[in-house]
Amino acid sequence: MFQDFILNGQANGPVADTLAGVRFDPGLLRPYLLPVDGRNLPAFTINTGRIKTDEKGRLVSVYQQVLAEDLSKRGINSPVTNATSLRKEDWIHLDQGVILAARQRLRAWADLAAANTFSFPGMSKLTLEYEAQADVGEAVVDYDGLTQGRNDAPLYKLRSLPLPITHSDFEFSERRLAVSRNTATPLDTTMAEAAGRRVAEMVEKTTIGVETGSSYGYQSTGVTAHDSSIGSTVYGYTNYPHRATKTNMVTPTSSNPNSTVDDVLAMRSSLYSNKFYGPFMVYHSTDWDQFLDNDYAFVNGTDYGVNPSVTLRERLRKIEGIQDVRRLDFLTSTYTMILVQMTSDVARAVIGLDLTTVQWEEKGGMKKLFKVMCINVPHLRSDYSGNCGIMHGTTT
Repeated sequence: MFQDFILNGQANGPVADTLAGVRFDPGLLRPYLLPVDGRNLPAFTINTGRIKTDEKGRLVSVYQQVLAEDLSKRGINSPVTNATSLRKEDWIHLDQGVILAARQRLRAWADLAAANTFSFPGMSKLTLEYEAQADVGEAVVDYDGLTQGRNDAPLYKLRSLPLPITHSDFEFSERRLAVSRNTATPLDTTMAEAAGRRVAEMVEKTTIGVETGSSYGYQSTGVTAHDSSIGSTVYGYTNYPHRATKTNMVTPTSSNPNSTVDDVLAMRSSLYSNKFYGPFMVYHSTDWDQFLDNDYAFVNGTDYGVNPSVTLRERLRKIEGIQDVRRLDFLTSTYTMILVQMTSDVARAVIGLDLTTVQWEEKGGMKKLFKVMCINVPHLRSDYSGNCGIMHGTTT
């Protein structure tokens, strides 16, 4: 697994170098054979740079199918035009395999992308920059409206998010591709699915915070984390500096479900005090399953409830503002819970490049190399004062 950068329009890393040579359009690294007048000619599907509104009212990029020879006449050349060995249907088959693999048991990123997505062409950008604003102004109460109020101006802090490329490789020999074409045998997409899985897992781990995210820049002494004077870093739920924490959650047993409910209520109250009111998603580590899926019976002193009708997980879902309680397969820390407000001012999925596959060749064309790549970055945010709608709970 690798990560490359495009910094101020300049490529840093072998993948970024290749992309810079094709105007940062991955479509120019995805050649396929297009039947034209009885011949199979190299072609690409490229980004035209135009934007349109789709049937759902969203702004989307406009793509166009063009022949390699037509692009060459316009001075646009791809380094992999002569490596064209795949038909367009082969590319479609590979991409379907990649997407299928990327959607398996990867809940943190999928939930974030479903709730809040921010998409833009991110290939030629260093960072995504944004500002946090202070809450200013005051109200004056009198009887004639003549009392002079204080004039105030909002304060801003400039913050940024780096945009790394996450990618993984696989390959086919020219002979295997020839066998596929001549015998109508479908390409084995095992390697494509594995590469897609590795990329998606890296994005998932980074979102959770169990994988250290990429950083760009420097840190000055005497400043608070993530302010304008420190370098931008990709953070996850469990390592974001501005997250709230609760370090005294009660270790679960089969007979103390009330304590877990009380802990989650306390975590919610803490976020309420920071003016974050939900909706919330509760994520938990893998070792919580045996307790959350056990029967819930309210314990009153030494008198246990009789004939419980819900599990502890279902009881937590009944709390006001809780959307769901979900296990994260990559969160293996001992008895850890995360409470996240699923709104864009707290967390969003930044997509600078959708999951895609590009191709080039080696060994005189006998080896076809492929790369699954994306710019999918979790973007966690806090207000001007450093308050954030993320609560990280652990046991003592």
